[in-house]
Amino acid sequence: MHADPLKSQAMIKVASSVKASLELVVIFAMAAVFIVLQLTHWEPLTAVLGILVFGAIALFLRHLRGMTLWLTVGFMSVGVLLLLVQKASASYWFQAAGVNVTLVTLFVFAPLFGIPVRLPAYIAALKRFYETKLRSRYMLFSGTQLLTQTMAVFLNVGSIPVVYHMVFAKTHPGMAMPLANALNRGFAGAILWSPYFAAMAVVLSSLSVEWTAILLPMLGLVAISMLVSIVVEYKALRNAGGDELLEEEQAKEQTKENGKGKLTDMGRTEPAVSDGSSSFPVGLGLYLVLAIVAILLLEQWVELPMVLITCFAAVVYPLIWCLGKRETATYRQGLSHHTSVTLPALKKEMTLFLAAGFFSGAIGMIGFGDYVPVLLESIPLPVSLSYSILTIVLIMLTSMMGLHPIVLVTILATGIDPAAVQMSPNEAAVLLLGSWCLSNGISPSSAVNNLLASLFQKSVYEIARPNYRFAVWMGAALLLYLAVITV
Repeated sequence: MHADPLKSQAMIKVASSVKASLELVVIFAMAAVFIVLQLTHWEPLTAVLGILVFGAIALFLRHLRGMTLWLTVGFMSVGVLLLLVQKASASYWFQAAGVNVTLVTLFVFAPLFGIPVRLPAYIAALKRFYETKLRSRYMLFSGTQLLTQTMAVFLNVGSIPVVYHMVFAKTHPGMAMPLANALNRGFAGAILWSPYFAAMAVVLSSLSVEWTAILLPMLGLVAISMLVSIVVEYKALRNAGGDELLEEEQAKEQTKENGKGKLTDMGRTEPAVSDGSSSFPVGLGLYLVLAIVAILLLEQWVELPMVLITCFAAVVYPLIWCLGKRETATYRQGLSHHTSVTLPALKKEMTLFLAAGFFSGAIGMIGFGDYVPVLLESIPLPVSLSYSILTIVLIMLTSMMGLHPIVLVTILATGIDPAAVQMSPNEAAVLLLGSWCLSNGISPSSAVNNLLASLFQKSVYEIARPNYRFAVWMGAALLLYLAVITV
């Protein structure tokens, strides 16, 4: 007796749906237990959290392919072996498992900040501003990088397609690769200072540093990264084609819009867009500024870790804004999209990050951090300088080979005492975040490079290659910047 094919397919779909629902439950459970643990410090929850992490990795392995799968399996295998050799207690296993649960919690809540940013009125106004105000090659390149960085703070990697479609609504002769680099480096710039990014969460929690304590130094590094990017891209921008061509195309488009107006799909003509409508959307700017101000004030007023403050603000602030704009439908739609699309799409990253956290926790038990300063003292340079050079070079090289920056950053942040390498926690935070920033664009495994490769229909290595020179110059600038801020 043969089984009914339709019935079998239905059963497979049901099983798949059940697995997907279970995975979401585990993700939310990890975030909830982490938050309660941070608030209560009740020790038994550490074991619960560790069990959830091991369960999540086991569940999510089926989604992994290629390098991500091999890295995850490798981290878990070596981590287990190290803890077995060290005869670690069960409590240490659970602590090691929970090293990067901070990131899962951010993945659950931080994207909610981006819901109001996607309001159609804001996007339309921003697109008009982009088309009418950024006319020269240098303004177009710098504006694209700055806009991507600003949007990335709230939309994370989702900022790339949003800005991409704004940029390439019109043709820009000879500017495709420079603009791809601007998108890439704009996203990397957000890594330096955004309180909603995984990089910031790992570094701040591991080094016990407050975001407000490093905000100004990081904004200074953002300015330097913008300058380095322009210098590195100067020759390509100069050879991309005259500004007159861009201005001529934009003038023709503006003439069309200011003449007969736009023809609608109903055969009617809409009035031309007024000059005032091409200004930067004030509502969007206000939302972005107030979001940062809210985090700054909450960190000063509330004695809670930055991750919890971010999660609380991510739930409440966008909801209040959408209620005020009478856009509750947009909020509901954004919330639904986040739980049904965004979170499931992040399972690969979550698995890799959790495995890397467990591995770094296991590495920390063997006390490798005690040996590093001893080795650095044999180099005829100040220990802090030797450590900075070693950190930048290691993160750059491993990133070029396909290793995600979070792996080494987590290991160094959790395993090296800044005082042992003659640095303050704040200086170590600047070093690690700066290294992550400059390496993001050269890593073939980064989400941004893979997304840009898809958008520009190029290989991921073609997208990463132009950023090698930027990474080298940015590494040198980071060393000089650290020397200046430590004086």
